[in-house]
Amino acid sequence: MTATIAELAAGYRDGSRSPVEATEECLAAIEALDGRVGAWQAVHADEARAAAEAADTALALSAGAPLGPLWGVPFALKDIVDVEGRVTTAGCAEWADRISPATATIAQRLLDAGGILLGKTKTVEFAMGGWGTNQHMGTPWNPWDPEVARTPGGSSSGSGTAVSSGMVPCAVGTDTGGSVRLPAAMCGIVGLKTTEGLLPIDGIVPLSHTLDTPGPLTRSVLDAALMFDAMLGTPPAALERDWLAGTGRYGALQAGMGGRRIGCLTDTERMGVDAAQLAAYDAALEVLSGLGGDVVPFDLPTSFEELKNTRFLIVTAESYHYYGALMEDPNSKVDERVRARVLAGANILASDYIAATLQRRIDLAEFAAAFEGFDAMVTPTTPMLPLPVDEADETTTPALFTRAANFLALCGTTVPTGVSPGGLPTSMQFVCRGGDETLSLALAAAYEAARGPMPAPPLWAGPATEAATDR
Repeated sequence: MTATIAELAAGYRDGSRSPVEATEECLAAIEALDGRVGAWQAVHADEARAAAEAADTALALSAGAPLGPLWGVPFALKDIVDVEGRVTTAGCAEWADRISPATATIAQRLLDAGGILLGKTKTVEFAMGGWGTNQHMGTPWNPWDPEVARTPGGSSSGSGTAVSSGMVPCAVGTDTGGSVRLPAAMCGIVGLKTTEGLLPIDGIVPLSHTLDTPGPLTRSVLDAALMFDAMLGTPPAALERDWLAGTGRYGALQAGMGGRRIGCLTDTERMGVDAAQLAAYDAALEVLSGLGGDVVPFDLPTSFEELKNTRFLIVTAESYHYYGALMEDPNSKVDERVRARVLAGANILASDYIAATLQRRIDLAEFAAAFEGFDAMVTPTTPMLPLPVDEADETTTPALFTRAANFLALCGTTVPTGVSPGGLPTSMQFVCRGGDETLSLALAAAYEAARGPMPAPPLWAGPATEAATDR
């Protein structure tokens, strides 16, 4: 499966592709590659084939009427998103037989837009971890290194690896501290962290009801925008008209950098970033400047390090509320690294939790004042490249630069910046004010166009590209 959402939609319109063909390509890719990558928790092959046949029939009967760009497009759901009657494990072996009581709103919107659900992708247990590992349910293999098992990024690890390896055009993830952007970065694809409260979270197994946000993982910024609109519930015909006419959000995606003022890392915040990641970031900043961006250092009122550590108390407390009893049981079959993270919430007093929520109001106001005059903040998505799984320190997190966006109620688009000399993907994120998804996507699209095509990873379901094979 090498096609993007946009390419499939174009192929359906001109008759060169069909949903049945696209679905069979995906299922064949999963059959050929997932034994190696391990991205999928469950594959719903029979149901996907039936949905593809129905999508084909509807296309034939539509007589050219717009059905929407997601019509007949295969997609995946992170296995914390409920589909009625289906198992949702949330990455927990204790939940291996948990049947979803109802379909999550965002999943239903994608189905209503004509999307074809291929199945569920693996996740860190209860979405509580940034490296992408899972002791009992399996850790997906990062497609960028065929020899060494490297961190795929989490918690939406299966969604990231399934899209990156070409087994599916797009997938849903969730982001509480970076869980869409981290796998997007480590797997060399695009991820959109949406604004808190913008997309409904009913039917999504919670980690933190305060900070949980769902979002798309795709292989292009345009695809992220198309999937985001479908998740918003935008009427499919209206979405297709805007996209093809270049109006609304899709006109903004073509607007370029437009003299936007972009905040970059200060010298202090650059310390400790991997040399290859930093070199790619600096090269990307030069591209942004060349596109007309006004790139200047932005000094956060509260450092990324402090936002990563002390402000995560809200998530820890809320995760303990949901899963404390399970984690307190010494006989429960849970990921021991996740158990330790959740049990830290047992020592958080109600007064501490309330203080953290009040502190958040102060931090939001201070950030808003400091960010006045800026359009976006651009950072490396992670300070490091994908690590060998056995070298990842599970007592730490790769979410140094991502957690701030969640805590400060921002949105952000992660986009690849290229491939390191060692053959691993590099990445940066365009972080904007809450509600400014269109601007974040537009800036990422302008950079993506200037960057040029990304090579495919070595573990790829489609034909090998010259750039990939020459690494």
